[in-house]
Amino acid sequence: MSLTRRSVFSLAAAAGAAAVIGTATPALARTAPTWTYPLGVRQFTWNRAGRTLVTRIFYPAASGNPGDWPTTDAPIADGQFPVVEWSHGLGGSPESYGAQIQPLAAAGFIVPAPVFPTTTTGAEGNVGDVYNGNQSMDVSEVLTQTLALGEWGSGDAFAGHMDTTLGVGAAGHSLGGMTTHGLLTAWPDSRITAAIPYSCIDMGNPTGAVNAKVLFVHGDQDTLTHYDLARQAYWELPAPKAFMTHTGQGHHEFIWNGTTYPQTIATSLDWMRWSLYGDTAARDRLASDASGGGIVWEADLD
Repeated sequence: MSLTRRSVFSLAAAAGAAAVIGTATPALARTAPTWTYPLGVRQFTWNRAGRTLVTRIFYPAASGNPGDWPTTDAPIADGQFPVVEWSHGLGGSPESYGAQIQPLAAAGFIVPAPVFPTTTTGAEGNVGDVYNGNQSMDVSEVLTQTLALGEWGSGDAFAGHMDTTLGVGAAGHSLGGMTTHGLLTAWPDSRITAAIPYSCIDMGNPTGAVNAKVLFVHGDQDTLTHYDLARQAYWELPAPKAFMTHTGQGHHEFIWNGTTYPQTIATSLDWMRWSLYGDTAARDRLASDASGGGIVWEADLD
C-alpha cells in the first residue's frame, strides 16, 4: 500500500524524536557574524487556548566561554539578531535538541524553543496535536510573544536586540519538522521567511500565504517519517528551496552525532544566515557545506 499525504504515522518508538516584518531586498543584505558567541537562556511561560507553553529562549550572551552550557539569564550580547524558533520531536525537549539549538544561537540567532505540552518527555503519544494544527498554532503564539519582548519600549532585556528586517525562521525535527511544515501550508504564518523541516512529512498544500526559503533535510531510509512524503512536500513548494538527502540514513542520525552531523550543522547555519541576515556568501557555501558522506544536495535558489 502506498503512502499518501498526511498519512497518520506512529512515532511511538521515536526518541527525542508583534513585530513588523519587511521584505528582503539586496540593500538589506549584510554579513552574518563569523565568530562563536557564548550562550544565555531565559525561560517564559505563555498560554494559548488553554495550552501552557513553557518556552526556553537561547541567545548570544555578552560574556562567558563559547561552547559552555548556556548561562541562565545572562545579559544578551550587543547587536541585533534574527529569530529562529525550534520545535522538538515526540518525547523530546529543547535540551534534547541542544545539538541543533546551541550552534544556532552561538552563530548569532535568538532561538525560542517551546516545550509542547502533549508531545514532550513523558507526554508521548498525542500525535493528533500536530495533525489538528495545535502545535503549529503554538509556534505562532511563541513567535508573537518572543517578538514582543524585542520591541523598543517593551522594558525587557531583549528590547532592541531582535532583527526582523528579513522575517523570522522556524525549524524542527520529526514531529517538530511536521509542525514547521504546517506553518508553511495548513496553518500558515506569513512572518516566516526561512524554514528547515528535518525528517518531516507533507502536512498540506502551499496556499501562497507564506513566502519562505525552505530547506528539507532527510534520511532516505527513514521508516518513521517516510522519505517520499518529504519529497512530495518539497516538490509542492516554490523556490527558493533545497533538499539535503542523507543517503543510507534513517530518522535522526544526522541530527545528533552521526557521521554527517557536521554537514547538517554547517548547511543549516548557512541557510539561516542567507535567509535572515541576507548573507550571500553563506548562500554560496551551501553546496560545499552539504557535501561528502553520501549526501545528495538539490537546490533551486532562484
